[in-house]
Amino acid sequence: MDPITLIHKYYPEANRLRDILVTHSESVARKACAIADAHPELHLDRQFLYEGAMLHDIGIFLTDAEGICCYGDKPYICHGSLGAELMRQEGYERHALVCERHTGAGLSLQEIEAQQLPVPHREMVPVSLEEQVICFADKFFSKTHLDREKSVEKARRSLERYGQEGLDRFDRWCELFL
Repeated sequence: MDPITLIHKYYPEANRLRDILVTHSESVARKACAIADAHPELHLDRQFLYEGAMLHDIGIFLTDAEGICCYGDKPYICHGSLGAELMRQEGYERHALVCERHTGAGLSLQEIEAQQLPVPHREMVPVSLEEQVICFADKFFSKTHLDREKSVEKARRSLERYGQEGLDRFDRWCELFL
């Protein structure tokens, strides 16, 4: 599967939104693959890391996030579950799981319910090592500052709004992947 083909299917116009998506996704893919290269003992599926990283944000166009040229009608926090729906329609369940499990450092059902988030009420925490690596790598890149990688501390601060559970997961990933 070529993720670029799917990106072009859902983002057919060469415009700022597609540029943001592709640039951000390429940065996440590079970091995820670098983690795989640095940790051969983890036996990560490098091809899947690349594909999953390129497609993890495929659902952003369906959300309302004017700052990154998204003019859909759903809250931005829904982009993962929306992307998962698209990937399932395409027959890519494994990629769908990456989409729905990468928001924050993953969202537990307890967090979703406690914060009354407008996403499906189910566990959305990364399970496979590949899901965890992609979620982790994503925390280092924003879609508004495409030209730079965040420090660990800045990435950690960006997770604070999701609660302690996500921060604890991120800290474990720092120990495992850095």
